Amino acid sequence: MSCETTKQIFILSGQSNMAGRGGVIKYTDHHHKKWDGIVPPECQPHPTIHRLNAHLQWEQARDPLHSDIDNRKVCGIGPGMPFANVIRERVDGSIGLIPCAVGGTAIKEWARGAHLYESMVKRAKAGVENGGGEIKALLWYQGESDATAHDVDAYKERLGKFICDVRKDLQLPLLPIIQVALASGDEKYIEKVREAQLGIKLPNVVCVDAKGLKLNDDNLHLSTEAQIQLGQKLADAYLCHFNPSPS
Repeated sequence: MSCETTKQIFILSGQSNMAGRGGVIKYTDHHHKKWDGIVPPECQPHPTIHRLNAHLQWEQARDPLHSDIDNRKVCGIGPGMPFANVIRERVDGSIGLIPCAVGGTAIKEWARGAHLYESMVKRAKAGVENGGGEIKALLWYQGESDATAHDVDAYKERLGKFICDVRKDLQLPLLPIIQVALASGDEKYIEKVREAQLGIKLPNVVCVDAKGLKLNDDNLHLSTEAQIQLGQKLADAYLCHFNPSPS
């Protein structure tokens, strides 16, 4: 694989909207879902975009990026490929995506010591060891599962701890974190989660707002079109805040 030493690595983590449900359609049988297989131009594979698969090997990235990671659900289009396609035109070397998101997961399942957290850290370290390059940012879209009476009040503290722990365990004290403020969730509690997301005051943490982006018929998951818009918003946030143009 060429450009290995200049691979720019991005961790994709959180729950189903990061894993991607764009183009996942439901059949008449309520339990049967399938991805429609449509890959828009903004999500097309490119020789310089790679992903770390479930076996910790780099391969050419293509949607659904999370099919072998969030493997108990039907995965479709997420924000990862549209993000990478914008970034690759602006940075040197290749792009490495490390998918880690799993649908339906609460933030306490992403606490240090929990399986999902430890798996993410292991995958991130393996990505660097197996192909060179540098972790440039963590993209985080999670919180729908915490929009409940039981969990909402603890969300801000848990999110802050998650960010600090990831940085410590990856030995990247100022690792850029680009998180997404929820577009969907239980209406009674969603604003409280959004407040926490928009209100985190830590260095090198920025928030992209998904509110108003189009949802699938389930009113929970972003549509393919919305995932493309989100991926591009995430790329703009990265380029604006964390990728100073050479003078």
